[in-house]
Amino acid sequence: MPKPESFPIEKIFVPTKMKKALKPEIVGEIAESMLEIGQQEPISVRLDGDRLVLVEGLHRLEACKALGETAILGVLVPAELAQPKPLLSERPEVEAERIKMARLKQLRLEKEAAEASTAALKGAGATQAPRTRPTKGIRDNPKASPGRTAKSTPKTLSDWITQQKGSGGRY
Repeated sequence: MPKPESFPIEKIFVPTKMKKALKPEIVGEIAESMLEIGQQEPISVRLDGDRLVLVEGLHRLEACKALGETAILGVLVPAELAQPKPLLSERPEVEAERIKMARLKQLRLEKEAAEASTAALKGAGATQAPRTRPTKGIRDNPKASPGRTAKSTPKTLSDWITQQKGSGGRY
């Protein structure tokens, strides 16, 4: 690995795509650390014409800027080796893990909702008597009545009244 050297911060170009990943809270943490123990890890830069392009170390660079530094320790890497590492969020295994965690969260929420619903139903059942269908007795069941057949079952109220009058029953 090349030996770290000092680079002027003003000469370092930060690609736009890299700037989007900047997290101010991380910059603050690194700046505090740099105040206490100094810069521990150099940034990586590559040459592009007469300017330096940041390859790795955005938060360290921004922390040095925030502290008012004019130079930063860095390592000059050849352009062909300067392929930026994919951001953590761009790695396929991280994306797969994120999807898995989202699915697990959804399943957990569904399970909790089902448990809450079941508990609510049990709670309601404990305070109210369960609804039961009355058992059919002989009076309500024409097939159980002696002397009646399926053909003699009245279809309308008028038929029933007529049938009751003919059999001497009360209506």
